[in-house]
Amino acid sequence: MNFRTTITTGPPRNVISYSDQIMLIGSCFAAYMGEHIRMCKMPVMINPSGTVYNPVSVFNTIDSVISAKVTSVNDLYCHNNTWLSFFHYTDFTSDDPELLVRKINDINQRAGAFLKKAGFLFITFGTSRVYRHKESGLIVSNCHKVSNSEFDTELLTVGEIADQWISLLDRLSSFNPGLRIVFTVSPVRHWKDGAHGNQVSKSVLFLAIEELLKHQSKPDYFPAYELQMDDLRDYRFYADDMLHPSQSAIEYIWGKFSDAYFDKSTRELQSHILKIIKAMHHRISTESASAKNAFAESMLNHISDIEKRNAEIDFYQEKEYFRNLIVR
Repeated sequence: MNFRTTITTGPPRNVISYSDQIMLIGSCFAAYMGEHIRMCKMPVMINPSGTVYNPVSVFNTIDSVISAKVTSVNDLYCHNNTWLSFFHYTDFTSDDPELLVRKINDINQRAGAFLKKAGFLFITFGTSRVYRHKESGLIVSNCHKVSNSEFDTELLTVGEIADQWISLLDRLSSFNPGLRIVFTVSPVRHWKDGAHGNQVSKSVLFLAIEELLKHQSKPDYFPAYELQMDDLRDYRFYADDMLHPSQSAIEYIWGKFSDAYFDKSTRELQSHILKIIKAMHHRISTESASAKNAFAESMLNHISDIEKRNAEIDFYQEKEYFRNLIVR
């Protein structure tokens, strides 16, 4: 008997190669997958506004990028002598408003140039629960520890999400006609809403995405939530907080992601690259100069073989490390 529900993601579709730029925007799960892609040395940009959880905040990030929005000090909020942006994550705070504005505008400009040439945009929705700042009326990306009394909470409707995002998908198609878009729902549970509230919130996201998948640009869907909840389906696959996926769960979902979006040759190249990176972080136990030299030269030769076929991959840091190991 099979005591487990196995979810298959099928053969590669819309295959990603090393020539494709990849942008990921959304919740923690976008960062999980993005960091794996970055580790494999593929051209990637993750959350230019920092981590964002709800569809409106993800919309605001992309809208800002494709419209080349210029942020001014007037767009910031000062709390306890710290300047912040309600459209950005907590990384975007400073005691110098001009410095913060420059940081925001610089990253937004770079994100626009990146997305214009990107082959793929992965979008991860985490929750349909939003916080609206009473004074400004804005749905915020992050409350930045400002008092809860300054916000109202709302649950977005399927119609609100779909209407806003259908117009954005139209704009994205014009901004970058070759861009392929993939939606996913984060497997991280939002326990602030309680067990029932989390399920309601996720359900709204699923129904909204179902509407967006009908768009003429033919977006794709990756079942991250389903893999965690139905395939793994055990608390040993959760971190200590029992809400986030464990490292082994992330690795499992990454494997399914790889099967869905990378062909065999790309996965083999990634395997070789990860071998080099792991070797760089491996603690060398021997004091023998000849053994160190042999190890370093072996890795440099491995890098050289990859570079001959993939000149676009940057191994500068790794080459410097292994060259410095060699005892002359």
